[in-house]
Amino acid sequence: MSRPYRSVLYIPGSNARALEKARGLAADAIIFDLEDAVAPAEKPAARDTLRAALGQDYGPRARIVRINGLDTEWGRDDAAVFATGADAVLVPKASSPADLDAVAAITGDTPLWAMMETAAGMLNAAAIAAHPRLAGMVMGTNDLAKELGSRNRPDRLAMQTGLGLCVLAAKAHGKVIVDGVFNAFKDEDGLRAECEQGRDMGFDGKTLIHPAQLEIANAAFAPSEAEIDLSRRQIEAYEAAIAEGKAVAVVDGRIVENLHVDTARKTLARAEAIAAMGGQGQTAPGQG
Repeated sequence: MSRPYRSVLYIPGSNARALEKARGLAADAIIFDLEDAVAPAEKPAARDTLRAALGQDYGPRARIVRINGLDTEWGRDDAAVFATGADAVLVPKASSPADLDAVAAITGDTPLWAMMETAAGMLNAAAIAAHPRLAGMVMGTNDLAKELGSRNRPDRLAMQTGLGLCVLAAKAHGKVIVDGVFNAFKDEDGLRAECEQGRDMGFDGKTLIHPAQLEIANAAFAPSEAEIDLSRRQIEAYEAAIAEGKAVAVVDGRIVENLHVDTARKTLARAEAIAAMGGQGQTAPGQG
């Protein structure tokens, strides 16, 4: 049963109060940020603050540390310190497999995640996703928009090529991939629409900048009750058809083949994994 990544919340590594509060938030994963969220003068202290915080219990939440780039004065120390004590190290501005190689040389067997936020990264997405140490990919849509010189649109037209290339790469190599942030954290309708767009594209979840965004992301990227019910019925109908010597079943007027049953089983497994996280509003299969 794979861990869900519906909601991946950024927390500044320098903010001790926020680090403590995060232990009780309904996030599937936390990105403890030492890069963009921390001022240069505060980076060494933030590293120490975060190292102490990660000694606390964060429950089932995945703990991912975004380090500074190795081209900065802080990156190598970040990588060395968090080679242990975190579930993964997030590499900023990953533009080629060589960027991951350089961090892996310091972090060893610790899983790596890649920030996909450069034009080169989009073009090299497949090679990055194939890296043996890589476990996940994070879209950095703000930095990508800056590099592209693109304009902000509700439909994210300028992002579609990059988003699509990264989703294809992640799925081809069995890696987790989460969508970029939605900046207007008070715009619930806009966030919901962007979550639904990302979910429908194939993203596993969304990165978030504020705890107020958690509920919407968790709901959008979780199987609905209707989807869970349909999945159960598809599996039951298909198994009954196979027992009768048939190759397909019919549910709600639609053909159900083996590929649909495989998707249905993944849907139920996802719901079970969410329930194991504490549910956060989601009912486990067979309950409710």
